[in-house]
Amino acid sequence: MAIRTLLVDDEPLAIQGLQLRLEPFDDVEIIETCTNGREAIRAIKTQKPDLVFLDIQMPGFDGFSVVQGCMEVEPPLFVFVTAFSEHALRAFEADAVDYLMKPVEETRLADTLDRVRLRLTEKQSRGEAERLKETLAEVAPEAAEGFSEAGSDAPASNRFEKLINIKDRGQIFRVDVDSIERIDAAGDYMCIYTGGDTMILRETMKDLEKRLDPRRFQRVHRSTIVNLDLVKQVKPHTNGECFLVLNSGAQVKVSRSYREVVARFVH
Repeated sequence: MAIRTLLVDDEPLAIQGLQLRLEPFDDVEIIETCTNGREAIRAIKTQKPDLVFLDIQMPGFDGFSVVQGCMEVEPPLFVFVTAFSEHALRAFEADAVDYLMKPVEETRLADTLDRVRLRLTEKQSRGEAERLKETLAEVAPEAAEGFSEAGSDAPASNRFEKLINIKDRGQIFRVDVDSIERIDAAGDYMCIYTGGDTMILRETMKDLEKRLDPRRFQRVHRSTIVNLDLVKQVKPHTNGECFLVLNSGAQVKVSRSYREVVARFVH
C-alpha cells in the first residue's frame, strides 16, 4: 500500500533534500509539495494524504497552525521536520508521529516510517472492522453483536505502542515499552520504572492501559501495572496475597482481587 505523502517547507532546498532521502522507500508516494501553511491546509483537505512531513517555522501559518487548520477533516499523520529542537514538546502534544531534526538522518527517517506504517495499519484495521460491523448490523444484527464482543476480547498485538514518548524534566524520552518493568499511579501521574531509571508521565492509568498489550502488562494492584515478561519469581504471602519479584530485584505486592488475573500469565 502506497503511503500518499505531502511535503511542506518554505525552503525549496529542504523539500528537495527530503525528496531524495525518501526515494529509497518504495511505498512512499509524494503527491504534492507546499511552501507555506495555507497551501498545506488546502492540499490536505483536497488531496487527503496519509502522511505530511511538516516544517514548523514558516511565514504566516506555522506548522502548528496547519495542524489546527485540519481539525475539521480527518487529519493525516504528521511528522514535524525542523532545525529547532525547542519545539519538540509542542510537537508531541500535537500527537505528531515523530519529530525530525534537519538535516534528516537516514536511519532516523527509516525508524519514523516504521512508526508511520504501524499507525496506518492500526487505522486501516479499525476502519475495516467498523465497516464490517456496519454491514453485519444491516443483514445480521445478532452476528454484529457477537463480532463486537469477540473483538473486545481478542486484542491484536500491533494495536499497542512499541515506544512511548515521556516528557520529563523538560526533555522528551522515547521509552521502549519492552524495557518498562512496572508502572505506579499517583493521581493523574504515572511513575514509569525501566530498571534503573524512573520517569513521570502525565496520564491516567486507565488511558495508559489502553496503549499497552494486556497479554504482557497486567494490573496487579489498584495502582500498579507490571510487565509480566520481567517477572522472575512469585512469592506467596498471607491472606491469599503474593509478591512478584522482578528482574531488577523490586518486589510488587499482588492484591487478592488481582491474584487470579496474574495467575493466568505467570507460571
